[in-house]
Amino acid sequence: MMLLLPFLLQAQSLQDISSLDVDELSDQQLQVLMNRAMEAGLSEAELLQMAQVRGVPAAEIEKLKERLEGMVFGLTDGKSSGARQGKREPRRQLDFNEITRGIIPSPEDVGTDLAEEHPIFGMDLFYSKNRRLTFEPSVNMATPRTYILGPGDEVYIDIYGQSERYYEASVTPEGQLILENIGPISVSGLTLEEATQVVQNRLSAFYTGLGGSRPTSFLQLNLGNVRTIKVNLVGEVRLPGTFTLSAFSTVFNALYAAGGPNQNGSMRRVRLIRSGKEIAEIDIYDFLTNGDPSMNDMLQDQDIILVPPYLGRVTVEGAVKRPKIFEVKEDETFADVLSFAGGFTDQAFRDKVNVERITDKQRSVSDIYNDQFHMFLVKGGDRFEVGEVLDRYTNRIQIKGAVFRPGNYAYQEGLTLTQLLEKAEGLRGEAYSKRIQILRTNEDLSTRMLQVNLEEIRNGNEPDILLKREDLIRIPSIYELREEQYVKIAGEVVHPGTYPYSEEMTPEDLILMAGGLKEAASEASVELARRASDVEGREFSQIIPIPISRDLSLPEKPIELRPFDQLTVRRKTNFGLERMASIEGQVNSPGTFAIQHAEERISDLINRAGGLTAFAYAKGARLIRRTEFYKTESEGMRNERSLLNLLERINREELDPTESQQELIERISNYLFENPDSARTDLEERVIQARENLLNEISESRENVAPIKIRETEAIAIDLEAILANPGSKYDLIVEEGDILSVPRQLQTVRLRGDVIYPTTVRHEDFRSMSYYINRAGGFATRAKKGRTYVVYANGQVARTRNFVLFNVYPKVEPGSEIIVPTKGPRLPVRPGDLVGITTGLATLALVITQLLN
Repeated sequence: MMLLLPFLLQAQSLQDISSLDVDELSDQQLQVLMNRAMEAGLSEAELLQMAQVRGVPAAEIEKLKERLEGMVFGLTDGKSSGARQGKREPRRQLDFNEITRGIIPSPEDVGTDLAEEHPIFGMDLFYSKNRRLTFEPSVNMATPRTYILGPGDEVYIDIYGQSERYYEASVTPEGQLILENIGPISVSGLTLEEATQVVQNRLSAFYTGLGGSRPTSFLQLNLGNVRTIKVNLVGEVRLPGTFTLSAFSTVFNALYAAGGPNQNGSMRRVRLIRSGKEIAEIDIYDFLTNGDPSMNDMLQDQDIILVPPYLGRVTVEGAVKRPKIFEVKEDETFADVLSFAGGFTDQAFRDKVNVERITDKQRSVSDIYNDQFHMFLVKGGDRFEVGEVLDRYTNRIQIKGAVFRPGNYAYQEGLTLTQLLEKAEGLRGEAYSKRIQILRTNEDLSTRMLQVNLEEIRNGNEPDILLKREDLIRIPSIYELREEQYVKIAGEVVHPGTYPYSEEMTPEDLILMAGGLKEAASEASVELARRASDVEGREFSQIIPIPISRDLSLPEKPIELRPFDQLTVRRKTNFGLERMASIEGQVNSPGTFAIQHAEERISDLINRAGGLTAFAYAKGARLIRRTEFYKTESEGMRNERSLLNLLERINREELDPTESQQELIERISNYLFENPDSARTDLEERVIQARENLLNEISESRENVAPIKIRETEAIAIDLEAILANPGSKYDLIVEEGDILSVPRQLQTVRLRGDVIYPTTVRHEDFRSMSYYINRAGGFATRAKKGRTYVVYANGQVARTRNFVLFNVYPKVEPGSEIIVPTKGPRLPVRPGDLVGITTGLATLALVITQLLN
């Protein structure tokens, strides 16, 4: 019955009820708590009593009492001593957990660990802050017919048959049932069986069908909500006092209400006293270890439960299932204590247990053997230590290495090395039998290493080795005695990388293992790099040209590879993937075109696009070209993207794939998904990254320099009119991979940006100077740097303002131009120190001039 109080602040532990702060609880929370308590039949005093049991401080109990007394609750008891007609309600369960459901989270809800178990066995059965266990009796069970009625019991009387009537009444403090139009009937002290007969005899005068040998009406008397009783708990309990409990309660229910025995309380001799006589002695251990239900007798009003001090306690430690402190009675043996502890664990040494005992003057140590467990009488203060079996083997022998079944084997006297190898199903093929090792353990636990030539033993040239317990035999592998051997292949193959070496392996075999040659591979330029064995150290590698055929057919004199050889397949001369350039805008056939040859120019691209349209503005044409920082796809990645498109196209077809298509799908899937690292090493990517890092380092090393902007593309200003007028001239640039030629429509506006009064876009006027357009934007602003004004033309070309004597000569403005007026930047105030420096400098200059004139 953990006390729960609603919605504590997050800073307060919901697990520690003793730290409750009543001032933090709202009136609404108290209203919900008290309403549920009243529905369960608990009064305000009983609720406070339960809070005190669960460890709430007395000061907080008083605060809670004052706040509850000052509130008006919505529920009332509403009981009447007389009979009443109404809806029959089920019995109310006095379960404090149900009262507080949804108000106080359970330990699982708040995510805290359960408290550690109490070292004294059974002590945490009745009291644990972090547990929701309850011993509340179930009031919804069938009422025993031997139940004795008393004041407060609610009784339901049903008459059915020829006559039908229903009565509901409570037993008055005088022990009577008062039924409507019937009068009082005395039932206190009677069992349900006896009360049924008394009520039937009384009602038979009003309902004639209830009497006689052949009744036509029948009566049934049932118990509604049970009464409460007062039980006194005294002695060594956590909270002694008088408790109000259900009449169905047992000794366990009462002990749980009081928090159970305290540290000094006995768990073995709990006494139940009724009317001044002891009627029962309860041993809680019988319930904990044997589940004995013999103490389930119901309590009666004014019963006394006495918990005396404990008799004696012993400690059991070590390899038992419940290492705890146990209370013992006289004449109990170690076997009884061992049963309390749950018995030995699997690792326990069961032959002997060590006991430390307190004598009259000092301590003593004794050994108890397994045949004495039932005879050794325990005594309070005893400490039993149960040890574990030794961490060693009595008959183990081990074999490891190049055998088919390595591991532990049972040792037998006379076991030899060859017999052990037979048990391990023999040597593996890579076993090195000329030298095996046997690690032997001496009596003093030191070790020595035996070297054995197993090959000579198996040939009969040497005697077999007699093994001993704890011998460790290790059979080495030939691969453990040398460096792992491999070969490498790089260049224009499908899967370059490292592959295992095999004897009589040829370059063609390695190329086949690497997936074959790529389209770009040159079979005439294959070379083999072999580690040099030059003693002088002048030669690092031996380079061997390898002639191969495109179909990798067997040569007449194949060259065998050696371990650590590296084969390189080079690219064909001038081999390259298709290169594409685009043209957009005012041409007759815009789009993407393949570059035909290395000297194809802009004029050629325009001719292939059908020439310019009538609306083209040639002066505004510009060429967008990739920079050295453009991240292009590697050949392998482009190939993979093409294969993915092919795979998607085949899968999108409605019909089932043909046999050839299915084979194609499997080949593509194997290439793309089973070899994820294929052809993805991109040298160009690393070169681009190195360039970016170099520019960033240069930018960071210079002070007062803006960071360098790294762009993947840039616009190149071209003169398309001159290109078309004179194809092949110096203005007609050669087209490169990824170029985009943009030819705009006829432009008619001029844009003004920067430090002007009103940045805007205006219509272009022929024969107008820049001053005209500046005036259209309201003129220069106060901080405008007029002499730095420049024009960006539609084709990307830039022209700046030039100075002639004291005049600014502005550049010509074309349609589509953008006029940029830079600013002088913020005006910096003159500080007093600067003013003093300027004044001092002028004074010094004046003094020098005066001296020169004199």
